[in-house]
Amino acid sequence: MDQTNNASPERIMSVHRKGRRPVLGQIRPSRRMVRRVFLALGIAGPLLYVAIDILVATRWEDYSYTDQTVSELFAIGAPTRPLAVSLMLTYSVLAIAFGLGVWGSAGEKRALRVVAVGLIGKEVLGSVATLFAPIHLREALAAGEGSLTDTWHGILTFGGALCYLLAMGFGATAFGKRFRLYSVATMLILVVFGVLTGLDQPRLEANLPTPWMGLWERIDIFATMLWIAVLAIALLRTRWHLESCADTHR
Repeated sequence: MDQTNNASPERIMSVHRKGRRPVLGQIRPSRRMVRRVFLALGIAGPLLYVAIDILVATRWEDYSYTDQTVSELFAIGAPTRPLAVSLMLTYSVLAIAFGLGVWGSAGEKRALRVVAVGLIGKEVLGSVATLFAPIHLREALAAGEGSLTDTWHGILTFGGALCYLLAMGFGATAFGKRFRLYSVATMLILVVFGVLTGLDQPRLEANLPTPWMGLWERIDIFATMLWIAVLAIALLRTRWHLESCADTHR
């Protein structure tokens, strides 16, 4: 089979300074390493998110991890907002870098490019919601002090959930049967626990007890984080296999 016609995207023309002709199929080590690092962020990022969630929650004495949402940690007037915003934006940078790594590793798999767009799109929407459209505290909402930022926060959050579902739906087709079934199961978890969380939203706005609302939302979020990490591992294994084959036949 002609190796030229089937060269993977990361195979490039390497031009040597001493007048040698370009060699097709040679992979620059620096580019290869950058791609690996970006994909590895798909593992480091979710771990960082979980650590941020736990850390920030411990800084608010009256915060209930099982009954209150993550968004309340960076709500307007929340004592944890400055810390939560800075750390969550740090996570978003890592998540966007991972999305770029997915795009760069897609090759001829267009589904993976859609996955990358979904992951990056979600983080862009999430960052906008964190910076410019935070919710108000429950007490303020119950007192009628809510504003347009609360409405936009809900819209952006819903849009981010759709981006995740888009990424998982197309990601399910990128690998084998087990990953496809796992992706479908994760999508079902997102829908079920997203609905459970949303059903408590009127009670949150009325400053009424919302038992388990925080837990439902975190099951939703952590299931997504786990899917991202599994995707990163699958991509790293695939890259390693392709690069090993390229080195063997060089």
